[in-house]
Amino acid sequence: MAIDSVTLEILRNHCRAAAESMAFTLYRTAHSTFVKETEDFTTGLTTPDGETFATPTDLGATWFVGLNYKNVIDLIDHYEEGDICLTNDPYSGYVCTHSPDMHIWKPVFHAGEIICFVVGHIHNTDVGGAVPASLSRTLVEVHQEGIRIPPAKIMEKGELNEDVMSIMLANVRMPEQNWGDLKAQIAAMNTGERRVHEMIAKFGIETFKEGTAQLLDYAERQARAIVKDLPDGRYFFADYMDEDVVDGYPCRIALDVTIEGEEMVFDFTGSDPQIEGSVNIPTGGEVRHALIMVGLVYVLYSLDTRLFLNSGVSRVCSCILPSGTIVNPEFPAAVGLRTLSVTRLQAIIFGAFVQAAPDRLPASPASGGPIMNVNAIDNKTGRRVVASIDPIMGGAGGDPFADGADGSGANSSFMKNTPVEINEAEVPIRILRYGLLPGSGGPGLHRGGLATVLEFRAEAPNTRVTARNRDRTRFTSWGVRGGRAGTPSTFLLNPGKAGEVNLGNTDILTIGPGDEIRVASGGAGGWGNPFEREREAVLLDVRRGFVSLASAKDDYGVVIVDGAIDDAATSKQRAGRTGETSNQFYDYGEGREGFERLWTTANYAALTELLRALPVHWRFFVKHRVFEAVDALEDAARKGDGSEIRAIVADILENYPQLQISA
Repeated sequence: MAIDSVTLEILRNHCRAAAESMAFTLYRTAHSTFVKETEDFTTGLTTPDGETFATPTDLGATWFVGLNYKNVIDLIDHYEEGDICLTNDPYSGYVCTHSPDMHIWKPVFHAGEIICFVVGHIHNTDVGGAVPASLSRTLVEVHQEGIRIPPAKIMEKGELNEDVMSIMLANVRMPEQNWGDLKAQIAAMNTGERRVHEMIAKFGIETFKEGTAQLLDYAERQARAIVKDLPDGRYFFADYMDEDVVDGYPCRIALDVTIEGEEMVFDFTGSDPQIEGSVNIPTGGEVRHALIMVGLVYVLYSLDTRLFLNSGVSRVCSCILPSGTIVNPEFPAAVGLRTLSVTRLQAIIFGAFVQAAPDRLPASPASGGPIMNVNAIDNKTGRRVVASIDPIMGGAGGDPFADGADGSGANSSFMKNTPVEINEAEVPIRILRYGLLPGSGGPGLHRGGLATVLEFRAEAPNTRVTARNRDRTRFTSWGVRGGRAGTPSTFLLNPGKAGEVNLGNTDILTIGPGDEIRVASGGAGGWGNPFEREREAVLLDVRRGFVSLASAKDDYGVVIVDGAIDDAATSKQRAGRTGETSNQFYDYGEGREGFERLWTTANYAALTELLRALPVHWRFFVKHRVFEAVDALEDAARKGDGSEIRAIVADILENYPQLQISA
């Protein structure tokens, strides 16, 4: 049955409104700060086969537009009216992507037939495990990352499954908080069910069923039109996380994008092996897994904001995700900090596509700032508190049309800050500073967005701080088309004091009363030659405290004296500098450029080829032995053509005969 375009548009708005009603219910009734303030949650409507056809656009996380619930739906053998199911197991159906994310779904029946599912997730502040908040790059297997619940019914015919509930609550640090958030999720599912029945009453069952399928097709057509407008070709981009484990070596994600007509392929064959840490991305090799598709959705939406966001968008792309790599780890690899690697992946996807549309897409967004969690005893009540106090996300990359948004932009802008007053009321800390970090945005014709900085003081003994997703201390956000890289991230204990400690990418520590923490994200990359930036824009940045006088002169060629532009000195400073960096498409910053003088494209290609031939459980070990051997090479032996890597691996194979037997 064909549905006319007017009716389909009205149905589209009703479906989105239903998803938003679910989101408001969850948002208004949740207990944890991370849900009710930061808004790390989703809601949506899926087909009976699990394809998401409607999600909110103004509330919650925007990452999971293309999430497909089919695998977990199929793991429940039958459904009845009043059933609600849940799971937080990253390896059961690959819908949940780390253990704190509790996914929930409810069938909606009409005349005895399931006509859709209402779905959603929240990020629990804690689900038990080795560390408060359950996540740390120090963890090496998923068993350490908290309790895992395979797909199960939490409500059966409208009745609570007390067995499942009691098991979950017995294994978490703040059971009343988890229970409160779960009740909010259940309420959201019931809201969604009511809204679906209202739509059926308004449009009729046949129009609703056919219309939901057509909404997916509609989004697919829009996406194909955007892709068709891009030039065919192969676009390669890679980037790094600072460390694969604590005090480890860089971890690389490499992407080949091939665009042909209306379709594309993402090939991750050049990426590092799965690691003995928690930044692995659990995809199960799904060709359109939501975590991989996030960056694609952001790119396509940036190119055309009329795009309707649902699972149909991802149909234009298929992925090659080699098993045993960071983008498709094998059980029981730890996956808790997949947020860090997925954030990097999103920027990598932008890095590939900006080659295809350099005048339409931005430089790299900021990154490296953590989501801060505090575990302490409240001095007033004696009650233990486990709370997320703030995401330190940083701004957006400069783009062809404007400066990047400051403080919170681009791929993580959905994460809202928690007001200082709420943090101080609920957690035994004192906020000393929270705002923008001057001088952090990459210089450019359009400046990169500024970093976010947070300083706080502990007010209770044995305060445990978890700073998950720390990164970008070494490999900074990149600028494009002459724009410069952003600044690195920072993490300091007792800054400015005699006992100051640079914590680097440490993500869990214990502090006491009077200890102070300063944490800042990296800055975002700039777009275009900074010497072509409007002089008045540079002056305004100086007046706002975003750019120093020295940076105005050195990075932008603008001389400011007594609060005004010295036009003659500026013209002299800028003479011959406009357009001088136009041939430098990317500026990666010294950290990456220094690393790649040693780890050339040819060396990395040899490494990934040789590691791929080894058993999965040997790859991480051999990678580290290779890096150690390369560090020890004399300069004369550093050819950069891959030959030294092949020789090193040959020596390793000879020294470990059990590896040859295993292979």
